[in-house]
Amino acid sequence: MDRFRMIFQYFQSNSESVMNGICGLLALASVKMYTSFDFSCPCLPLYNMAYGLGIMFIPPIILFLCGLILNRQSLVMLEEWRRPAGPRKKDLAVIRYMCSSIVQRAMVAPVVWIVVTLLDGKCLICAFSGSVDPEKFVGFANVSTAQVQQLLAKVPCKDDELMRNSTSRKAVSRYLRCWSQALGWSVLLILIIAAFLARWLRPCFNQATLLQARHWSNYIDIEQKIFEETCCEHSRLFAHKCILHFFESMQQEIKLHSFILPREGEEAEGEEDLLRGITDQDQVNKLLKTWYCEKPPLDVS
Repeated sequence: MDRFRMIFQYFQSNSESVMNGICGLLALASVKMYTSFDFSCPCLPLYNMAYGLGIMFIPPIILFLCGLILNRQSLVMLEEWRRPAGPRKKDLAVIRYMCSSIVQRAMVAPVVWIVVTLLDGKCLICAFSGSVDPEKFVGFANVSTAQVQQLLAKVPCKDDELMRNSTSRKAVSRYLRCWSQALGWSVLLILIIAAFLARWLRPCFNQATLLQARHWSNYIDIEQKIFEETCCEHSRLFAHKCILHFFESMQQEIKLHSFILPREGEEAEGEEDLLRGITDQDQVNKLLKTWYCEKPPLDVS
């Protein structure tokens, strides 16, 4: 049990490193999910585009939401944004910094999924096979418009009897795969250039403001952790007092069974400091509401 407690405390004290690891795991999971996914285009004119674009963009949305859920700072940022100002003012720069950090980490896995799907090309071929210009390909010259749409919709289906050995199908598939891979490499290049510029141009702006936002963002996160730890300790002591008060009439039975009870003098020393004279649920609720609505100013002088 102590080992699990140490691991949990490590995760709490190193939330930024842990979140970077989680983002990396989500990115690897997205690649693994795509490679193990059985892509089966319906090869129907009315469903190809919906299926292809759905496979390309719906899983990234799910991965993005998972990244937001797993990021502990998401809840901290929302609480900081929604809380009443009270004696402590709210710094919008800190909230913006936290939001930017959360979104950047959550976007890693979705971007990896989209880039992998574009480089593979199956989704784009399925989605846009019916949108290509048939006049560019020789196999659709003497075919009616309805038949052309049916044939183009069957381009992603290699096992179809009509299109199995068709050179036009291979040409359309090759054409769309080239566009898909070019788009995938372009997206990857743009992201790398954007990350490069963001990293190297950041010192050119107001570095002091960035350091302040980063510092107070970490402060809010650590304050929330310490608040939760203090609440757990306070809840334990409050529950301990309530249970002892409930079993006060059973002192003799407890002594007969050799349970160790705290002495009256020793019991009140350490616990009263944390309980601060709180004796019922309404006082606890009032204390928590006061902390939420009237957080003290950050001035310990």
